[in-house]
Amino acid sequence: QVQLVESGGGLVQAGDSLRLSCAAPDSTFTSEAVAWFRRVPGRGREFVAGISSNGAKTRYSDFAEGRFTISRDNDKNTAALQMNNLKPEDTAVYSCAAVLLTAESDWPSGVENYYNMHYWGKGTLVNVSS
Repeated sequence: QVQLVESGGGLVQAGDSLRLSCAAPDSTFTSEAVAWFRRVPGRGREFVAGISSNGAKTRYSDFAEGRFTISRDNDKNTAALQMNNLKPEDTAVYSCAAVLLTAESDWPSGVENYYNMHYWGKGTLVNVSS
């Protein structure tokens, strides 16, 4: 089973920035949309941001809009989530996931819903202190 690998999490202070990375093992990644989700105890899994297979389209949750930027580098089979102006409420385990979207109409719902995703990473912890 394909396994994505996240990195870049850590302990930071409010207002700081972090850049999370997501690495895929092979080039099948380049045909798939990618999304970042986060899991907070008691709040379940939340959609953070998504990006289409060619990088042309992006989608953000309300809390991520304006602070977070999702990107990808298909030459390197990687994706990233740049997080700026972090807040204590951003503390969570962040996971990347990928899905093959077969129709234009699948965007953006195909990346916003975690149950659509085909494979996942194990996650990286982001801890923001006040």
